[in-house]
Amino acid sequence: MKTVAVMPAHNELRTIRPLVEAVATRVDRVIVVDDGSTDGTGEALAGLDIDLIRHAQAGGKAAALASGFGRALETDAELIATLDGDGQHDPAELDRLLPAARAHPGHLVVGVRLRQRHRQPGIRRFANRFADFWISWASGQRLPDSQSGFRVYPRALIDTVRPSTARRHGFVFETAMLIDGARAGFPAVAVPIDSIYRDDARASYFRPGRDVWEIFWFVCWRIVLAGFYPQGLWRMLTRPVRWGGVDGDDG
Repeated sequence: MKTVAVMPAHNELRTIRPLVEAVATRVDRVIVVDDGSTDGTGEALAGLDIDLIRHAQAGGKAAALASGFGRALETDAELIATLDGDGQHDPAELDRLLPAARAHPGHLVVGVRLRQRHRQPGIRRFANRFADFWISWASGQRLPDSQSGFRVYPRALIDTVRPSTARRHGFVFETAMLIDGARAGFPAVAVPIDSIYRDDARASYFRPGRDVWEIFWFVCWRIVLAGFYPQGLWRMLTRPVRWGGVDGDDG
C-alpha cells in the first residue's frame, strides 16, 4: 500500500528540514505545503526529493491540508498520513500508525496524545476535552483526542469527504473529517502516541477561544441537522473507544 505524508507548514524554519527527512524514511512520498511562510521554510527544503506546494499567501490549515490531499490523490497513494511541521509530532510514531491503518482498512487512524499529556498547556487540555465530548456525540463514537492532527486517512475517506477550506474554518476541517467520515462509514481508530512539548516551541496557531467556538458551532449544527442525533449520543456513551494499537498495545 503506497503511503504519502502531507505536512502543512507555516513559518517552521527551525524544525521543518530534519522533520521532513525523518518522515521521508517512513513513507513512499512526502508532500509539504508551505502555507505563505515568510521565514524561508520552503527554501530550507531545497535538495530534498519531496513534493513542495507553495501558497503565495497563508490560507490556514484547512487550505493547506486540502492542497496536500489534492496532490496525494493525484498519485496512487492508498494511505495518507498528516502531521504538523512544528515538531510536536514524532515521525517515529508513523511506525505504529501506519501498521494500524493497514490492520484496520476503511478506518481513520488517530494518534491519541495520552503520553506526556500532563505537559500540555492547561487551557489547551480543557479545550480538547470539551471538544472531545461534542465531537464524539456528533460522530457517534468515543474519541479520546479529537483534536490530534497526527492521523492516517484511507484514500476513500479523502475522496468522499470534502470539508470547507475557508480560513476561519482552519481547525474545523479535521473535525469535519471525523464527523462526516464516521457518518460516511469511516470510523476512527485510536493509537496512543507521545507528543513533544518543547520549552522553546513557537506559539500554537490554535486559538482556544475563537477556534473552539468555530468547532463548537460546526458540531452543534451537525447534531441539530441530524435531529439531535440520539443514536450518536447513545453509541458514544455505551461503546468503548476503538483502539488500534500494535505490538500488544491496545490502549
